[in-house]
Amino acid sequence: MEEVPDPEIPVISVIDLGVVRGVKLLEPNGVRVTITPTYSGCPAMNEISMGIRLKLMEKGFEGIEVVEQLSPAWTTEWLSESGKEKMKAYGIAPPVETSREGGLFAVELGIACPQCGSNQTKLISQFGSTACKALYQCQACREPFDYFKCHH
Repeated sequence: MEEVPDPEIPVISVIDLGVVRGVKLLEPNGVRVTITPTYSGCPAMNEISMGIRLKLMEKGFEGIEVVEQLSPAWTTEWLSESGKEKMKAYGIAPPVETSREGGLFAVELGIACPQCGSNQTKLISQFGSTACKALYQCQACREPFDYFKCHH
């Protein structure tokens, strides 16, 4: 699963993203993988499911089942620390746990620019390149960047 990239952030794996909730070996040569979407209706889940299937076929598995589990709901707390670092190096600010209110559209405080590290950033739009990201601009280096929204 570490070799299966997230289609929207290809530098992190589905393990880093925290969407793989379980893997069970099945007899004789099968496997069931349980995944949880980052949010209900996430368009990347079909691609993630196919990526998992293809990687397992490449590794010699047959009888592959990929099951979506909606509860408990995915949370940014499931992102690995390694995934957050990779995300930042890729130019996406990882989630910050200092929101004024909970939820996908929470107002985040102190979002550091992934380019220069400045906290002088401004929310431009609640939606960035995908619904799970917001668009910010750094007031120091003037670069726009995506911020992966924190949600529980």
